[in-house]
Amino acid sequence: MDRAELETVWAPRLLGILRIVAAILFMEHGTQKLFGVPTPAHGMPEAFTLLWFAAVLEVFGGFLLLIGLFTRPVAFILSGQMAVAYWMAHAPQSIYPALNGGDAAILFCFIFLYLVAAGPGAFSLDGARAPK
Repeated sequence: MDRAELETVWAPRLLGILRIVAAILFMEHGTQKLFGVPTPAHGMPEAFTLLWFAAVLEVFGGFLLLIGLFTRPVAFILSGQMAVAYWMAHAPQSIYPALNGGDAAILFCFIFLYLVAAGPGAFSLDGARAPK
């Protein structure tokens, strides 16, 4: 396998897989908050609270990323959500992400920010809708 094949064939496929895996993991955080699946996080948030809006974004934004629809704008919103979540919920507990539980928020933030620039990759509805 040469560099050209890596860049033209495998890079879009691996980007698509990264988007799909990140979306599934991200959605799990939202389903945990909204539906208690796979296990309740800290109890169900009251409707229309900040935590409830975060959970809705995690479930529905995550789903849009999963199918690769409106990838760039959705990833931009979710990246911002994760930055806010980190600085509001995690950073006040400790300066170290490994101690404050914010390492996932940081990773999601930067993966989503990368998707804003790189696009959805392969296996996306955005790609299927794009003019050839």
